[in-house]
Amino acid sequence: MLEHAPEGWTDTERELWEAFRRGNVFDRRSGDAATDDPFGDAVWGPGRTVRARVLAHLLLAGPAAATGRVASLRLNGVLVTGALNLAGGAIGHYVELRECRFERKILISEASASTLRFVTCLIPRLEASRLTTTGDLHLARCRIPEGVRLTDAKVGTDLLLNQTVLGGDRYGRALSADGLAVHQDFEAERVDVEGELSLRTARIGGRLSLRGAQLRAVPQNRTCLNAVRLTVGHTLYLTSSADGGWFGSRSYYGSGYGQNPPPGAPSTPFRAYGRVRLSDARFESACLISGEFHLEGDDELSLRRIHTPELRFTCRIRPTGTVSLSRARVGNLVDTPDAWPRGRHLGLTGFVYEVLRPVGPFSVQQRIAWLEGSSVDFQPESYEQLAAALRRDGADDDAREVLYAKQRRRHRTLPLPARIWGRVQDATVGYGYRPGRAGLWLLLAWALGSIWFATHPLEPLKADEHPHWNPVLYTLSQLVPVVELGQQGWNPGGLSQYVSAGLVIVGWLLATTVVAGATRMLQRG
Repeated sequence: MLEHAPEGWTDTERELWEAFRRGNVFDRRSGDAATDDPFGDAVWGPGRTVRARVLAHLLLAGPAAATGRVASLRLNGVLVTGALNLAGGAIGHYVELRECRFERKILISEASASTLRFVTCLIPRLEASRLTTTGDLHLARCRIPEGVRLTDAKVGTDLLLNQTVLGGDRYGRALSADGLAVHQDFEAERVDVEGELSLRTARIGGRLSLRGAQLRAVPQNRTCLNAVRLTVGHTLYLTSSADGGWFGSRSYYGSGYGQNPPPGAPSTPFRAYGRVRLSDARFESACLISGEFHLEGDDELSLRRIHTPELRFTCRIRPTGTVSLSRARVGNLVDTPDAWPRGRHLGLTGFVYEVLRPVGPFSVQQRIAWLEGSSVDFQPESYEQLAAALRRDGADDDAREVLYAKQRRRHRTLPLPARIWGRVQDATVGYGYRPGRAGLWLLLAWALGSIWFATHPLEPLKADEHPHWNPVLYTLSQLVPVVELGQQGWNPGGLSQYVSAGLVIVGWLLATTVVAGATRMLQRG
């Protein structure tokens, strides 16, 4: 190994050689905020300039560490000229660059490294497909106008993109990370993305946090978040980020890292302008969604076939397009009535949930309207699913209300004769779910029958027997023929015979409904 920098290196690069050997920070910042801003227009001269091939030499074939020191590449306020090409290399040193500018893209595809940290850096593009790290990969507060490629990369601990600004490539992809594997957390809080953020088939061992992220699709690609078949070992956050502590923080994470905003505190919501695809995703702990979804035309928030123990859907602003939960399976459904879209932009076909835990008041009528706002005309299984969840919570009355609504909705889809008969059933007994209504009809029939027989007394069956005539008891004995009230000795004839027969039929129909309702009440008691 050379003990001195190679011939042809500038004085600045020779100083970097010694700083690398000693593990010191190579800091070329002036102390003036405007001059040191890597995203500003200030010109950085030769004293702050290092060629990319010098960095590659240090990382891939650098000098031995000074005695008693650990070699590392730690740069502050440096301009890197040329393309930094580390593709396929083995980077054994710690790398940390803060407030640096890169003239051209960084290539580290197929490389292996320990920990790589780029904080508040300007990087035209980062190519890192199939990169493997044993430690962290940090890209916090960077600006990467042509996007990042992390396809099939493997990050040993955490991946961090907090407050980073990403632009898209020629295909409109800002972050291409299909097949990405992160052993612990993936934090992209307050990230600002112009293009598609693609995480198809990615595997995150811990949390995936997009709190306060701003995702905007581009005309050539209407998808802003594509996470089909994503697997998250803990929780997905598409939620707000508390404003306090982020700006001016010197830490890698920002003091808002991992925190939910307290109620009423200023916060920045997650916003998505374009399609969001989470179909077939798995979240081992929870999926938290409370952001803003600005969907146009055929844009959709797709939660089709997701699996999670808890889904929190508590958007403060209703999504403007379609939200689909078709074939999704969740344990707890935590929501609010105002979070769901209106105008038949909700897909609930085959949606299965175990327990309802609304954040605020969510009446059974609002739940029924939630079902009937689905994009499909009539789905009986959706009503059965809701009724079953209400029964598990002990809300039997609400469950019957849902099943009653199911029958009313079903009869609206039948041919005209069936619809007419359905109206009769609804008005009289509420399809069996309104036993009180049947009792009122029974009382009305009793009153009308009593009036009729009071004005049309009957002849006795036997001329030589004259039982006591009581029109009220006689009418009741016809309505409830299983009860003997001493009024069986009369012989109705003419129109009274038809009235009597009608009372018997009405009595059987209505009385059985009343008895069934009373039985349910006793069983519930």
